[in-house]
Amino acid sequence: MSQSITITDHDYSLWVQQLSKRFRQSQIQSAVRVNQEMLRYYWELGRDIVALNAENKYGRGFYANLSRDLRQSIPDVTCFSETSIRYAKRFFELYNQLLINLPQLGEDLPSADTAHTQQIAQKLETDLFSIPWGHHKYIIDKCSDNPNKALFYVQQTLQNGWSRSMLLNFMGTDLYERQGKALTNFNHTLPPAESDLAQEITKDPYNFAFAGITQRYNERKLKDALLQNITQFLIELGTGFAYVGKEYRLQIANKERFIDLLFYNLNLSCYVVVEVKIGEFDFADVGQLGGYVVACNHILRKEGRDNPTIGLLICKEKNNLIAQYALESSSQPLGISEYELQRLYPANVEGTIPTIEEIENQLESIE
Repeated sequence: MSQSITITDHDYSLWVQQLSKRFRQSQIQSAVRVNQEMLRYYWELGRDIVALNAENKYGRGFYANLSRDLRQSIPDVTCFSETSIRYAKRFFELYNQLLINLPQLGEDLPSADTAHTQQIAQKLETDLFSIPWGHHKYIIDKCSDNPNKALFYVQQTLQNGWSRSMLLNFMGTDLYERQGKALTNFNHTLPPAESDLAQEITKDPYNFAFAGITQRYNERKLKDALLQNITQFLIELGTGFAYVGKEYRLQIANKERFIDLLFYNLNLSCYVVVEVKIGEFDFADVGQLGGYVVACNHILRKEGRDNPTIGLLICKEKNNLIAQYALESSSQPLGISEYELQRLYPANVEGTIPTIEEIENQLESIE
């Protein structure tokens, strides 16, 4: 009778760990491939429905009939519900708008342009088929009339590894409308490639609802609340931000200066100075922020490792014209954004909530 023996050899243990890791990786890769093929199938199903004009051709009960017939034909598969088939059509219609707008590959285009168009189409296909179907359904529901917005959330999900709940959270904060929208002078103060990346990491406004502030507050209370929720704060700032310090001390000659919040952005390879103001933006704010940026370049930045420091001022409100003039006066890469503590109702609430008279008229019409 065989007897179990525990092998304590170190190399053997490492080998077992490697075998286990390889198996898990193969499981993940298999799941990714299955998801990609399923999404490709849904895309082609949606394409066929549109090409055949199936809803008009086969009548009102088309989706229910197709769902029944497919499940009867392939009884061991559960992905042919009427709802899934409807989503397949919407999936194709939504993103096919982006492909339609690309130059046709058969046109008389220079070879370089043709190759570029092919690359765009291939990347679009790769992105679309790389996130789970459940994520796609959420995106389709929220962005059904805006393919660029939908693709933005697809790509953000890919880049950041968002779960469905994270995706819903960011769609709920209108990330698409806020991303990269800060007023900046990056295009004048940074090289083109860095300028685009730096602009992309900004938002306007920043959503600080997670801070939980509902009563009167000062700057210290706001900064404390942000750091008490540092995980949410970093998520709101975006990918690549690492926290360095609060009230970060800089020794300049025989004087001390303190930066509100200091971060390092791994994607940009640079320090990011963040100043938080609870009032309205003024010209003097840019002078102070620019001074901190220059000081960080002299004191903290390592040549060959770090790119030039960026400054970001987040204030309660700003006049865009005043902010733009202030930015033009500075030679340092700076951005200016607003923040919001809560959004309980739409900014333009008039017309979205029925009046008492409208409710009464509606009730009378029912009676």
